Amino acid sequence: MCFSKKMRNILFTVLIIALVCIPFVIKESNSNVVASDQITKVDSKQPNEKVSMTATELQEKLDAILHKSQLQGTSTGVSIRKASDGELLYNHSGEMRLHPASNQKILTAIAALSTLGEDYRFSTEVLTGGKLRGKVLHGNLYLKGKGDPTLLKDDLDHFAKQLKEQGIRKIKGNLVGDDNWFDDVRLATDINWDDESNYTAAQISALTLSPNTDYDSGTVIVQVLPGEKAGDQPKVVLSPDTDYVTINNKAKTTAKGTSKNISVQRDHGTNTITISGNLPLDSSSKSWIAVWKPTGYVVDVFRKSLEKQGIALIGNSKPTVGKTPKDAEILAKKDSMPLKELLVPFLKLSNNGHGEILVKEMGRVIKEEGSWDKGIDVVEDVLSSNGLAMDTIRLRDGAGMSHKNLLPANQLSKLLFEIQDESWFPVFEQALPVGGEPERMVGGTLRYRLTGEATKGNVHAKTGSLTGVNTLSGYVTNKDGEKLIFSIMMNNYIQGSMPQIQDAIVTALAEHSFGK
Repeated sequence: MCFSKKMRNILFTVLIIALVCIPFVIKESNSNVVASDQITKVDSKQPNEKVSMTATELQEKLDAILHKSQLQGTSTGVSIRKASDGELLYNHSGEMRLHPASNQKILTAIAALSTLGEDYRFSTEVLTGGKLRGKVLHGNLYLKGKGDPTLLKDDLDHFAKQLKEQGIRKIKGNLVGDDNWFDDVRLATDINWDDESNYTAAQISALTLSPNTDYDSGTVIVQVLPGEKAGDQPKVVLSPDTDYVTINNKAKTTAKGTSKNISVQRDHGTNTITISGNLPLDSSSKSWIAVWKPTGYVVDVFRKSLEKQGIALIGNSKPTVGKTPKDAEILAKKDSMPLKELLVPFLKLSNNGHGEILVKEMGRVIKEEGSWDKGIDVVEDVLSSNGLAMDTIRLRDGAGMSHKNLLPANQLSKLLFEIQDESWFPVFEQALPVGGEPERMVGGTLRYRLTGEATKGNVHAKTGSLTGVNTLSGYVTNKDGEKLIFSIMMNNYIQGSMPQIQDAIVTALAEHSFGK
């Protein structure tokens, strides 16, 4: 076909205009395509729409909650997904790296279930390299810990009873505590020194002891009771009874009705517990105090258990810490509850010690070194295998005490989506605190929260709190019966109720309907 020069110029001009305009047309046509990290919006004008609140309206409601004045200056990340396919429904700074606080325990629990398995058990053994002659054991008696955070005084009493049944009445050798299953680093890297006497920062040892069935390992309960009359020194009761700690009692009993002002603190770097202040006649105090070097604490309590059974250390025998010979004979053994049961106090009560012990146990079992470094390597491997972007995550411990842990809300919600097909998922979900359920080992840290009709018994989620940090992540079912995943992280706040705002978000999700 032949065109005149004028016609060719016109066609050329039209072609140029078309080439310039096409990108804008394409960009306009793609404006409603939702990227994987953007908010999903539903056209409320679609025919046959029956919803009381569309996804767009949900977005507006959540936006309104997050624009409250209490959040001014606060770094907040919120990520909401469908549990069915992982679709991201709402994203408010979900890619921002934030401190997870105890939401870190979610990562630790998932890694432990993935690597150790839901039926994994810790163990503690009593062994000897000596010989029993008559009623005298000639040789050392070893108490070997393999990380069990559930070891109780009752277990030590049972060990002593078993030894008595085997004919042992005297031990001509040392009573040795063996904690070599883990390394000798007792505190996670970023623990503040002024937290070290608190039960939330108890030292980690492969041989440790819990004072009761909350299983706060490495701690002793200090109960302070009033004296006979005002002016008397209060009475102090330790549970379990031990000579490993020293009580420095500076407190005073005061008259009934006076104000209670009692302080119980362990002096830094020692096992001296100082009690000071005033305790009214009609009051009492109970504190959980972390013990310095808990291996020796366990050995001391075991010594008392042996004495109660009439088994004495003789000669130059003494309690000490050391390593069990490879050829030592096992005299008694105790296995812990399985991991699936341990997760209940770990997650529902947010037990920090369990988090750190699980990290070290994973390091020992999977990497052959019971250290934080190797254990965190295992956790990172599990997260990576679930498709998380590891260049956006920093892990420093297993419990979330570190202010150097960093985790985006979008990554945590993705993990909570990815694990749903695992055989152990029901164990994990049931171990999470349940909103509004008053039973302590059901509701856990959520038993006084989310008590409304839409949320009570309907929310399974992990709480988290540090100074300036508050988090909540888990699962909720909406009005349609559709399960949703959420992760809410709030950092750098100074005042205001962050849990109240979190609960408003979760309640909005529970009350939401897609109109199905």
